[in-house]
Amino acid sequence: METIYRDYAPKGVKFYYIYKSLAHPELKGYINPLTLEERFMHVEEAKRTLGSKIPWLVDRMDNQIKHALGNKSNVELIVDPQGRVVHKLAWSDPEKLRNKLVELVGKVENPTQVEDLKMKMLPPPEVAARGVVPRLERPVTGHDYMRPVVRQPQWREGDEPFYAKLRAEADPSLLREGAGRLWIGFFMDPLYGVHWNNLTDPIRVMIDPPEGMTVSPARLVGPKPEVESDIDPREFLVDVTGGQPDRPLRVTAFYFACQDEEGWCKPLTQRYQLYLKHDHDGGNSPARSSYGHSAQ
Repeated sequence: METIYRDYAPKGVKFYYIYKSLAHPELKGYINPLTLEERFMHVEEAKRTLGSKIPWLVDRMDNQIKHALGNKSNVELIVDPQGRVVHKLAWSDPEKLRNKLVELVGKVENPTQVEDLKMKMLPPPEVAARGVVPRLERPVTGHDYMRPVVRQPQWREGDEPFYAKLRAEADPSLLREGAGRLWIGFFMDPLYGVHWNNLTDPIRVMIDPPEGMTVSPARLVGPKPEVESDIDPREFLVDVTGGQPDRPLRVTAFYFACQDEEGWCKPLTQRYQLYLKHDHDGGNSPARSSYGHSAQ
C-alpha cells in the first residue's frame, strides 16, 4: 500500500509505503511479527527483496492505521499538506493515481515507468531444505475456511526471539459453538535465518486447556525428517470441545533451532496463550497446499 503526501513546489509529491499486519501470512514463509522491532525487521527485508527506495511508515502493534483505513490490504491515499485525504481507493490503481496527481499537481515531463524502478523481487534466503515435510490440509466446510485466532506470545524483554512462530486457525463451528477442529502451525521465521535441527528430538507441543474445555490430542510430536535440517512448517490438527472465547489455551512448544551463519544450535521452550476468537488482523493463508510457490 502506498500513501502519498502531496506537497507544493518545489518539493513536489512524496511517496510512502505503510507497513501493516500481513494480509497473507505464510506467503514465502513470512509470518506476522510479534513485536514492533520485528515489524521494522520486515521493512528491512522488504527493502532487500523489492529493491524499492520509497520510504516506509510502520503501523503500531495494535494496528491503529489499518483499522482507520477500513482494514483494507491495498489502500491508496493522497493526503494534502493540511492532512486532508483528497483521494482514496480501496484497491490501488496506478492509472487512477496518476490521473489524480495530474489533476492536483500537474503533469510531469518524464513520468516514471514501472521498469524505471528496477525492482529486484528477491526471494527469502534459503537456509535449509524446503518441501521435505508434506503440508497438512486444513479442513474446509463448503466454502467456509478456518479462521485465524488470537495468539499472545508469553514474551518478556530480554527473552530469546520466537524463532518458530505459531499460527492457529479454528473451524467456524469452534468459534460459534465451542466445538470443532483447531489447526496450529509453527513456521521458522525467515527474519532470523534459522532452521529445524532434525538430528535431535522433533518439536513437542503441549496444549493445556482451562477447566471445562477439552483438547484431543493435547500432547503433540512433530515429524522427524531424514534430512539434517529443513524449514518446512510443523502442523497439527486437534479437536476442541467446550471452547470459550475469553479463556485461553496455554500452548508450550519445545524445539531445537539452528542458525548456521552465527554458528549456534539450541533447545528452546516458548509459550503462547491462544484465544478461540477470530483475529481480524490475522490475514488469510494464500495457498493451503502450495507453500512456498505462491506469487506475491
